[in-house]
Amino acid sequence: MSRPIRSKFYLLDSCKELICYPKFDPKEFERRLTELRMLGVQGIEDRGQSTISKYRVLGKGCVGVVVSALTREGRAALKIRRLDADRTDLIREARLLRRANSVDVGPKLFSATKNFILMELVEGVPLYEWLVKTEDKRAIAEVIVDLLEQCFRLDSIGLDHGELSDARKHVIVTSGNRPVVLDFESASDSRRPSNLTSICSFLFLSGSMRKILAAKLGEVDRTKLIHSLRTYKAQPSRKSMEYVIKALASDLRL
Repeated sequence: MSRPIRSKFYLLDSCKELICYPKFDPKEFERRLTELRMLGVQGIEDRGQSTISKYRVLGKGCVGVVVSALTREGRAALKIRRLDADRTDLIREARLLRRANSVDVGPKLFSATKNFILMELVEGVPLYEWLVKTEDKRAIAEVIVDLLEQCFRLDSIGLDHGELSDARKHVIVTSGNRPVVLDFESASDSRRPSNLTSICSFLFLSGSMRKILAAKLGEVDRTKLIHSLRTYKAQPSRKSMEYVIKALASDLRL
């Protein structure tokens, strides 16, 4: 876990609106405090671009709220299940994140309970924003190849992320130019994985991202790329994945 820094933070007893978001329940709050203490969480840092009441948070969605937590080991990311979430626990999501970790994908899972996931706090910039700002073609190419490789590894273990066809909020790039795939709440290991094809579609075949990359690296031969993706989809393997990268490399100098 990353080490704590000097900043404003709240003790757990003063975070009722966060821990029991969106509607406070005193009995549920006590149960959740017990879980947090089991996880070693001591407080919540006031940090992030989103807000809930007086608190700044790292993110919020339909299933949970993500905050920067202070633990005995330092800072970590803490996902809090919303009381009105469409699922009764976060155990399945934690299990799938652990599977992703087995092939070195995603933030490292530390521990989880029914209502919380404690994981590595990854510092970075959303992929879309990073690509808009970055002019270093070599750095862009290296990040793209790394991301394609990660998506292939997820495919290879039968784990589908589920939201990489619009990866704006689901991939961040660290200061060391390492792409990190986030948020496995929609992931599944029971449907056919399509991570590599989804991320290629997002980057090169549709939407504003295609235009941004075309301006930075040049146009992609769509016919060649689509053919390589169809080959990969029909028979996923490292060889067919490398065929996809080769189809891109001739145009983008990857």
